[in-house]
Amino acid sequence: MKKRFFVTGTDTDAGKTFVTVGLLEAAKRAGLRTMGLKPVSAGASLIDGELKNDDALQIQQACSVKMHYSQVNPIVFEPAIAPHIASQQANKLVTVSRLEGYIKGAMLTPHDFALVEGAGGWRVPLNDRELLSDLVKALDLPVILVVNMKLGCLNHAILTAESIARDSLKIAGWVANNGDLQKMSCYDENLATLKAILPAPLLSELPWCTESEKLNLEFDRILEAL
Repeated sequence: MKKRFFVTGTDTDAGKTFVTVGLLEAAKRAGLRTMGLKPVSAGASLIDGELKNDDALQIQQACSVKMHYSQVNPIVFEPAIAPHIASQQANKLVTVSRLEGYIKGAMLTPHDFALVEGAGGWRVPLNDRELLSDLVKALDLPVILVVNMKLGCLNHAILTAESIARDSLKIAGWVANNGDLQKMSCYDENLATLKAILPAPLLSELPWCTESEKLNLEFDRILEAL
């Protein structure tokens, strides 16, 4: 049976791509046909005559199912600003139905494990009427929540979880991501609070680490738990 998830974060730079790539590579090690998509991105450079986003490139490289860049990241904007503002500046309307069509088209390619990575946080606007969360509702995907473990994460994580529940979607689990060299003050107490309040299992505490073997083991464990 295919497994598909949407990856969101508590804010920008929470570690969504780090988790997405890590899980795709873990699934690949497990022998699964893996697919990763980032339907909309803002912040790109011209590479070989085509605008490409670094996060989307990492996701494309981590997949075992080979797809053209435009399938992985169909909507890409050059400035690193909110997607709906970038689309206004480019005079290019981005809608839920359009993104849903791209994703469902890409998912016709045979696969076992697929991740769709969001942009920013849960309530990112796509246009004047629609939010990125509306896309997840249309796709009806379970959500993996990446929590950036820093000051303010309690409020961000709890509000995000409440919003996901309000949209009648399931949180498959959450990841405590420690991206900094040093843990936040009162880390253990903050983690315990989130474990008590968030309505989903803690999949992993990802440490700041440069040792690939340790990180691979953590992502293997997350994959098994999903």
